[in-house]
Amino acid sequence: MADTYQNCLEKMYRLGRFGIKLELETIRNILARLGHPDTQYPCVHVAGTNGKGSTATYMASILQAAGFKTGIYTSPHLVKFNERICIDGHMISDADVVAAYEAVNAADIGDRNATFFEIATAMAFYHFARQQVDWAVIETGMGGRFDATNIVQPTVSVITNLSIEHTQYLGTTIQALATEKGGIIKAFTPVVTSVNQPSGIRTLKQIAKEKQAPMYQYKQDFFVRKTPSKPTVTYRGLNVRIPTITPPLPGDHQKENLGMALAACELIFDRRKANDPRYQLTSELVRQGLAGTRWPGRLEVIQQDPLVILDGAHNLQAARVLGRYLSTTLAGRKLTMVIGILDDKPHEAMLRHLLSVAHRVIITRAKIDRSLPTAVLTAAAKKIFTGQIQVIETVSEAVSSAISSTSKQDAVCIAGSLYVAGEAKEKFDLDFF
Repeated sequence: MADTYQNCLEKMYRLGRFGIKLELETIRNILARLGHPDTQYPCVHVAGTNGKGSTATYMASILQAAGFKTGIYTSPHLVKFNERICIDGHMISDADVVAAYEAVNAADIGDRNATFFEIATAMAFYHFARQQVDWAVIETGMGGRFDATNIVQPTVSVITNLSIEHTQYLGTTIQALATEKGGIIKAFTPVVTSVNQPSGIRTLKQIAKEKQAPMYQYKQDFFVRKTPSKPTVTYRGLNVRIPTITPPLPGDHQKENLGMALAACELIFDRRKANDPRYQLTSELVRQGLAGTRWPGRLEVIQQDPLVILDGAHNLQAARVLGRYLSTTLAGRKLTMVIGILDDKPHEAMLRHLLSVAHRVIITRAKIDRSLPTAVLTAAAKKIFTGQIQVIETVSEAVSSAISSTSKQDAVCIAGSLYVAGEAKEKFDLDFF
């Protein structure tokens, strides 16, 4: 009897929190038993610390606008597992989740059972092949070198910025982190990066040189600059210039993500244009593609009066970026910060950036067992914040309380974890696509 959708998810989630194995043999064997679905379409591979999802989404949107059936695989999801696997902006159906899970589970017969992420990744590759996509944009889960997605042989590799994370797996220095992220660089395959730390870019250049992979750097080989006094930017790329682009996602950091996506698209289109007239990276195509871009849970405005902003801000760099954005965007408004952080994050450092712009703080905790206890987060907050601190254990109640007690001219920001953002998103019952 076929599994139900919920049964499949429960079996996957039972694989547990500590299901991280740093090797590729297991997923390689699963994909071989499935007929190598990962080789049946060209792809772009995206790694990095922050900005992976929005960069991937920009590329997928442009490829789709060009007329290509485009799959995108991202993680984690906010509300529903299906968000991870999308084609042309539509989530995989529950029935297709079941079909993909059953196929992958039947192929998982090796010496070691696959982890949650290996199963999910194989499901994405299987579904994309089954649906005969023209392109797939694949985001790594963690790291790169031993990430389950690193089975692919991409047309272009993309490495966004670097910030220390997952130190037990990826090391404690930028150089070590660059070695892991740089593991996605393939022989003779161009790589686009915005890494700017000297030790990081030096490491990536060395890997690229060994692999004979051409490397293109943001602010060196391609640029995105603001238009004075206007909400637009100009892309000055490897071979093309595209003026007056309106970034579809808020935040100054999106210039970098947009530049990375456009440089990668330039390389893709240049390599393929001789064989297919759809490969013409025009200003019109870029604007059309970006107009349809959405990336939920990242500086997402989900309500006005009062203004409610939802942002995962799930690590130190993301918290820094969010704090900077709020300090300029919400000038003159009193801000209530609803915050919950996972226990493997540098919560005290994150709080310094997030609470510096707050008038009031509500400490909460997502349902996942990795959530930091509210007592721990409250104790840390009291060291650096002198305003009102309230503790509400559940995200849903914390969001309700924050909104009901905030005046229409002020603002609420929900942040600190993608799981907190997901529970808040679920509460508002917003449509994703």
